[in-house]
Formats: sequence, C-alpha cells, structure tokens
Amino acid sequence: MPDFTRRSFALTVIGALAAHTQTSEDLSDLTLAEASARIRSRAVTPTQLTEACLARIQTYNPKLNAFISVLREQALAQATERDAEQRAGKLRGPLHGIPIALKDNIDTAGIRTTAASAVFDDRVPTEDAEVARRLKAAGAVLMGKTNLHEFAMGGTSATSYFGPVRNPWALDRNPGGSSGGSAAAVAADLCFGALGTDTGGSIRTPASFCGIVGLKPTYGLVSIRGIIPLTLSLDHCGPLTRTVEDAALLLNTLTGYDKLDIASVEHPKEDYVAAMKQPVAALRLGVPRAPFFDLLDADVAKAAEDAIGVLSKLTRSIKDVSLPPTRDIVLLGESYAYHEDLYAHESGRYQIPTRRALQGGANLKAADYVRSRWKLELLRRTIDDAFTDFDLVVLPTRRRTPRTIDAAIKREESDKPKNPELENTGQFNVYGIPAISVPCGFTSSGLPVGLMIAGPRFSEARVLALAQAYERATDWHNRKPPLKPDTPVPALKVTDETD
Repeated sequence: MPDFTRRSFALTVIGALAAHTQTSEDLSDLTLAEASARIRSRAVTPTQLTEACLARIQTYNPKLNAFISVLREQALAQATERDAEQRAGKLRGPLHGIPIALKDNIDTAGIRTTAASAVFDDRVPTEDAEVARRLKAAGAVLMGKTNLHEFAMGGTSATSYFGPVRNPWALDRNPGGSSGGSAAAVAADLCFGALGTDTGGSIRTPASFCGIVGLKPTYGLVSIRGIIPLTLSLDHCGPLTRTVEDAALLLNTLTGYDKLDIASVEHPKEDYVAAMKQPVAALRLGVPRAPFFDLLDADVAKAAEDAIGVLSKLTRSIKDVSLPPTRDIVLLGESYAYHEDLYAHESGRYQIPTRRALQGGANLKAADYVRSRWKLELLRRTIDDAFTDFDLVVLPTRRRTPRTIDAAIKREESDKPKNPELENTGQFNVYGIPAISVPCGFTSSGLPVGLMIAGPRFSEARVLALAQAYERATDWHNRKPPLKPDTPVPALKVTDETD
C-alpha cells in the first residue's frame, strides 16, 4: 500500500475513533464556556451538544418537571443550521450552537408562552422578546420553555398549572422560584444555560437552592420587553448557569439599549468576560448583618461565615455595614394593572395563591402607589452613596433552605395568617443594583447554600470578578446533584410542615 494511502487510512480510522469517543462522552456535563471552545475548535458540533441535552431531558424532565415545552424538532433544525455555519467557518460568537432554555414568561415567536398558567394555556406570541431575539442572533439553540411559579408570583415554583418543579438535589424539595424550571434544568445538565426573571429574587433564590450561579443585572441593563411582567419597576432578566464565566458570556449577549423598552437604560457596552478578570485584592467588602443575618438556618449561617472567611483572604478588608431600608416601597398595583382585564373575565383559571395576590392588588390606592414610586426613584438615584467606603457587599442569598413541595403548596394555598418569608433578595430589586448568587456550601442533609455578592449600579464586572475569584478558591460549583435514571420520584402528600 503506498505511503499516502496508508496515511489516509490511518487518519480516517483515528478520526472515526475520535468521533465515536466524542459522541459517547456525556457532553451535557460541560460548562457553557467549555462547550463553546469545543465548537470553536470543531471538536464537537452543535447537533452533538443538542442531542446530548435532549437525551438528558428525555430521562430527567419526567422527574424534575423543569420544562413546560421541549422543542425537540426545532432545536435539532436550529442545530443543523449552526452545524453548516460551523463547517463554513462562520461562527456567530461564543453562543454559536449552544443549547439554551428560556423561562416560559419570555415571549417566543410562534412558540407557546404560558407563564405556567391556564390563563395563557394557548397563548402563542407573534414576536420574540428582545432577549430571545438576541440569543437567536448569537446562534444559540433554543431547547424549550421552562416551568415557573404561575406568572412569576412566588418563590417556590410549586404553584404552576403544569405541576410543581422539583429540586434536582432532593426531589421532594422545591427548587426555589419563580425561575425554578430554569435553575433545575441547568443544575441537572439539561441545557448549558437558561434565562430567568427576577422581581424579588426569582433568579438568585433558585440558583441558591439548586447549587448554580444566578445573576440579576442592574435594572434596565437587560431589556425586559416581551417578558410577561410581574412588577415592571422591579423586573429584571438574567442568566442562570453553572459557572460565573458562563454567566458573563450570556450577559455579553443580553445587554444593550432597547428604545422600545420603557425600563431600558443606555450604558456603554462592556465585555464582562474580559472585565471579570480584574484583580480583587484591593476590594473592600461590606457585610450587612442587619437584617440579612437574622434568624438564619444554622447550616446557612455556617456556610456564609465560611465563605466570608475565604473572601477575607482574597480581598483588602471586610467590615460590617448597613444598607438603606426598603420596607415602605410597595408596588403591587403594577401586577394588578397587567392582569386587570384578564382577571375580570378569567379569574377561575388562575391558581388559588395567584388569585389571592391579585385580589389584594385590586384594593390598593393610586396615591399610595405614586408615593412608593417617588421613594423608589430617589432610592435608586442615591443607592451608590451607600457604597462610599466599601466596594461590594456579601451575604447569604437565602436565610433558610427550601421547604418540601408539599409544605410549599400547603402554605401557598392556605388563607390562614402566616409569618412573612424571611428573604434577603427583594431589597436588591428595589435598589436596582447587580447581585449574583454563587454556591458556597451544603447543609448537613446535602442541600446547596448560596452566597450573594452585590455592588453599586453597573458594577457587574466587579461583582463577577469577586464571584469568580471565590469560585476558583472553592469547589462547590463542581458538585452535581445525585440524580440517576432510577432515582424514584416521591409522591406529593399532605404535610404538617408549615413554618
């Protein structure tokens, strides 16, 4: 056999073996950045990544109920188009061919968008939300629409027309809300990243409960046009990912002024992947202990203090600080304003907790709302002043670990007076400043705990830099939920757990 023929034959065999190895590998376990690098080097194709995620979805979505709609045929068709562009050397950017999921309150043209409600069971938008348009233009592959707390009006993702979402770390627990489906999908490797929305913590809470990264950007930095609103003055959209770098990659695509979005603000374009590589040794950190450290679960308290100890070695200084109160800013009337006509004609199609919340909004006075708006505007103009002698704050993302799904449903459907939820996230929606949750430990029962890092308006790069420095100093983000194909799904049952 001539040398050339032998060489060609050998290369063909080697190539075939490499392709087989690559195909049999669990590609869905890669981070978004790793998957992007492999597409760039042509080690994998978008179709291979998409098929890997679809296989995971087929196995684990019946256990998690993370997706309302799985777009199998459409995703494979998009991946085939991205394959052709890859072969032609025409990559659209870091998100080219990357399987992504969208929370099902984000409009997608020609694809049902339900907000997890019977009210919108047959709703099919004619236009993409701006964030969906940006992801599509960047070459991302849309895997499907994820389950959520109905109309994003809650923090457990247990109240949904399509049934509750389950936490990948413990299937009897809620994954947090309202972006619980997005967080569960990312944590269980059903996609490489997902978008959620955050009005009172609905990106950061599920990120904390599911052991992943969740970023709420500065208010107005990412367009919310085409997203079904909860409280427009507090609504944010942002990424849920496995690593901080992955969140920065998605943020690069999502940001940009949208003149048709009344919440959008003009801000110079930044490269957050590059900017997050800045050193953190000179950063001064603040710890706002009151009220954010009050009544913490013991396991959460330990994880948070351990994380603060790690950060103290990475930065210049840490001290106790305070942030402005937000308790007298109430904007519930905005939720009712969106639902007023729908509720008047279809109140019976809403879930019981959502119906009760809307009834409360109907009784608010316009003057009270206006006064709250004035206070909100003043606070957002002055919030950066709180960071005069420190750069960022760190605190537990949530004060307690997630309830069982049974307990969450019972609490939400009960009309008995109950203690308010102790949460650390909503204040940062009022401030309108960037905040990220990163994994910082586990409870004694194996549930994830999150650490929140926040900074002044438009300090995303600095927030991401500290988050990545902490991520690199620990290994919490590398741990995976103990899901197996034969993991049993516990039945929902009545419970006495109500606290």
